[in-house]
Amino acid sequence: MEGLPDAAVLATRLKNTLLQYHSIEDDKWRVAKKMKDVTIWRKPSEEFNGHLFKAQGVIDDVVNNVIDHIRPGPCRLDWDSLMTSMDILEHFEENCCVMRYTTAGQLWNIISPREFVDFSYTVGYEEGLLSCGISLDWSEKRSEFVRGYNHPCGWFCVPLKDNPNRSLLTGYIQTDLRGMIPQSAVDTAMASTLINFYGDLQKALQKT
Repeated sequence: MEGLPDAAVLATRLKNTLLQYHSIEDDKWRVAKKMKDVTIWRKPSEEFNGHLFKAQGVIDDVVNNVIDHIRPGPCRLDWDSLMTSMDILEHFEENCCVMRYTTAGQLWNIISPREFVDFSYTVGYEEGLLSCGISLDWSEKRSEFVRGYNHPCGWFCVPLKDNPNRSLLTGYIQTDLRGMIPQSAVDTAMASTLINFYGDLQKALQKT
């Protein structure tokens, strides 16, 4: 596997990084956007010169269904309007893989389509699940896409204490889109994209 560290080591490091993000105190975050049941916060990333975004909202479905729609697999392409293709390049175990995916242009194509190659890992967390990922430095590139880079990111999904048929979904996203776009445009797009993500996910789950 090209330039890939040991999968078990990478998975453990990734999980621990996400747990650190999940323990950041509330007063360190600034609200970026708020809609009905979803709130997006942000803070400066320690990984690159952009922001770490935190998204949180309640989804009307059980944890396993929610995570099955988020992690790499056929469900994701069906509903995620931003994702235009996805290929699993390598499977390590059932819950661990390398995927390549492409995204559509955003903000009237000010942000052109992007390609990512990510290591993805899903693991139990408390009563629920954590699905997390990080981009790999993959040398094979396609000229029609700008190669973006996801610093450690992931989704914690746990059942609501008073209603286990509903789930609290909390995401941490820090994407370096690269290319020649101002960071302010990226931040605007990211907050809106995350709000739409929750709406599209909820609609997809209602159909199942």
